[in-house]
Amino acid sequence: MLMLRAAVAFCALLVSAPAFAAQCGGDFHRFVDNFSREAQAAGISPAVISQALGGVTQDRAVLAFDRRQRGTFNKTFEQYVATRVGPGRIRGGRAMLQRHASLLSRIERRFGVPPQIIVAIWGLETDFGKGDMGKLPVFRVLATMAHDCRRTELFQGELLAALRIVQRGDLRLGDMVGAYAGEIGQTQFLPSSYIKYGVDYDGNGHIDLRHSVPDVLASTANLLRTAGWRAGGDYHEGSANFGAMREWNRAVIYRKTIGYFADKLVGR
Repeated sequence: MLMLRAAVAFCALLVSAPAFAAQCGGDFHRFVDNFSREAQAAGISPAVISQALGGVTQDRAVLAFDRRQRGTFNKTFEQYVATRVGPGRIRGGRAMLQRHASLLSRIERRFGVPPQIIVAIWGLETDFGKGDMGKLPVFRVLATMAHDCRRTELFQGELLAALRIVQRGDLRLGDMVGAYAGEIGQTQFLPSSYIKYGVDYDGNGHIDLRHSVPDVLASTANLLRTAGWRAGGDYHEGSANFGAMREWNRAVIYRKTIGYFADKLVGR
């Protein structure tokens, strides 16, 4: 799912990025230097900038991957869901519903999103936090994508958001690893979404979407609520809540898969 999110989701999840003047293309290190000055002017400390971007290199494999991610959803819904929602994942999801029943109930009362939807997303993204959250250095990925001129403003905004995550103390630099578009954590938030929707639900003063299950699940629910989720409403295709899930992922097949998985989790 990490690969698919890189292709179809990041535009839908992006917070409006500030206008940056760092010139894309050309010498990569000059670009990073120019961006670093702008990040400092935006309030990022020189120490964080140095730690995150000092010595950062361009990753051509990321660019090659990004250029391949076109038309990923070329299967029918039936073909796709058969590869994503099998008996093992359904059993795992039901176990998560039981294990975290109290937490999920509190989240539903606050945000209005039912447990089966949250757990379905969690399972599809990283197999309930047990699967692959990505192994690529986020700052290398985002600097590479920001330097590329196709979507430089978008990814410069993501790069600034990633710096803010570190500056706020939400994640250590060593935890800033993710997927091919810079997605982070157990439900694969882009840095801008991390800043916009992240919730410190365990109350420890930090929003940790890699290690804290309460933060992960509450932040996922908060994204959907902010996008217009209606408590108690239907979530299948054609409903308002199906539309709200577009903020999670624009692909209709993926949203239908979330709904299908959620139904299976509660025995429908």
